[in-house]
Amino acid sequence: MIPAALGGPPAFDRPLCVGAPRVEAETRALYYRLMDDAFDRAYLTNDGPHVREFERRIGELHQVEYCAAICNATIAQIILLKALRLCGEVILPSFTFVATAHAVLWENLTPVFCDIDEETCMADPKHVESLITSRTCAIIGAHLFGNVCDAPALEAIAHRLGLALLFDAAHAFGCSLGDRTVGGFGKAEFLSFHATKFFGTFEGGAILTNDSEIHRHSRMLRNFGFRTYDDVGFLGINGKMSESSAAMGLASLPRVSERIERNRITYEAYRRRLGAIPGISVLPVGQQGRSNYQYFVAFVDSEAFGLSRDVLVDALWRENILARKYFYPGCHKMDFYCNRFREAMPSLPVTDSVGARIVCFPMNLEFPERDTERIAEVVSNVKDHAREMVEWNRRDNSNASSS
Repeated sequence: MIPAALGGPPAFDRPLCVGAPRVEAETRALYYRLMDDAFDRAYLTNDGPHVREFERRIGELHQVEYCAAICNATIAQIILLKALRLCGEVILPSFTFVATAHAVLWENLTPVFCDIDEETCMADPKHVESLITSRTCAIIGAHLFGNVCDAPALEAIAHRLGLALLFDAAHAFGCSLGDRTVGGFGKAEFLSFHATKFFGTFEGGAILTNDSEIHRHSRMLRNFGFRTYDDVGFLGINGKMSESSAAMGLASLPRVSERIERNRITYEAYRRRLGAIPGISVLPVGQQGRSNYQYFVAFVDSEAFGLSRDVLVDALWRENILARKYFYPGCHKMDFYCNRFREAMPSLPVTDSVGARIVCFPMNLEFPERDTERIAEVVSNVKDHAREMVEWNRRDNSNASSS
């Protein structure tokens, strides 16, 4: 079999994306019924009944007292930071989606990037503690790939030093660390319901907390700062979730267990097949608690595999396997942050090392067993043509730079 990059036919007729949405027929039917209700009521936004029911059920699922539904997770983080009235530096991992860092800057706070634990790919509590100064006001931990970070260690640090502690739980819908469900760690956590996530509402997010004041303030901030019908008390923003998005969430909730099981089956099929290829190792998921198995993450050892991660990913794209390098480069290596904080960008060797080796494979496959087997065959085939692939990649990059 000749790899597509060397002239063979692509392994798949249409692109396989890492975060392709999955909307079951039953979900669609229930969504349409819920939207008929919304249209009949002529109530499409402004804290409607679908939003209120959605908040109740998401809070219940995550075992927290309060849930505020927001238009998306980035605005949820910005609102949460505003609600906490922070000033100074915020420590967060560089190995995260750039929106986590951007939201910090939007609130005129200074991001301080920490390194990660090589085994988990999440914030290293010891490095977090070493970065704390008199200017530190908060820590943000990020749960990644369906796993939960070392939240208890971060909670101990934050409690001892009197710092606000938040969690980016965009990857962790329904996940837990032992018996503790995501949502109740730190002062608050924020979820993402983007269409590419395990649980999507087209666009959406939520702030989860057990703190009544954070919840009260967040609800006002998401509605322009209104305290009552015509009394504005804060600099707020339009962060409300629509009835349409809430209806999509309500329609999807009955399918959560089914989706988790489908993801788990896909993850295990990948693990058996890709994990058996020399030079490919797999990130363990769900070993410390409940997982949604949202991502399948592997690492490429270029010496053992015979090719770099970048050559492999380029080759996979030619096969219509749209693997992603989440999260490369780390935020601390992005031009925007390097240019803005030229003298302050840290050395984060673990983040750099993991970022150079990581690759996320497509989930929500139509036929998990068959498709993972085919993807593993493609990876093995690319490895078997290593010499030709290196030359192809060199020519391809040379042509791209000269065009």
